Amino acid sequence: MRPLADLDGTVDRVVVDAPCTGAGTWRRNPDAKWRLRPGSLSTRLAEQAAVLDRAGRLVRPGGRISYITCSLLPQENDGALDAFLGRAEGFAVVPARDVVARVLPALADAVRFTRHGLQMSPARTGTDGFYVASLERRG
Repeated sequence: MRPLADLDGTVDRVVVDAPCTGAGTWRRNPDAKWRLRPGSLSTRLAEQAAVLDRAGRLVRPGGRISYITCSLLPQENDGALDAFLGRAEGFAVVPARDVVARVLPALADAVRFTRHGLQMSPARTGTDGFYVASLERRG
């Protein structure tokens, strides 16, 4: 059963606060890295794939997915989007530099731009480690 099936292809924006390892919070919660179990990363990657696939079904043509993690691990960030883009047709990355320049230009000097998104880190922003990217469904 898919309780949101009637919304497929109709949603303007889907925000994915992805399940992740929480590696971006280790500065604030150093014990968290020791609570990771073998297989935790692969479990999170599978969950991220499922959530992104669901978001992809919901969003309408011209709509966007905002993908967010509190991880600094590339596998959970650009890697998760690479995998999604390989599975899903009709999606393109919205360049993070363009979004930042339009919405909050002062942020550009504080973040690190990645292939698909942007990453905030304690060293550069004083925040936990976060990753944000945006995808647009074309056609």
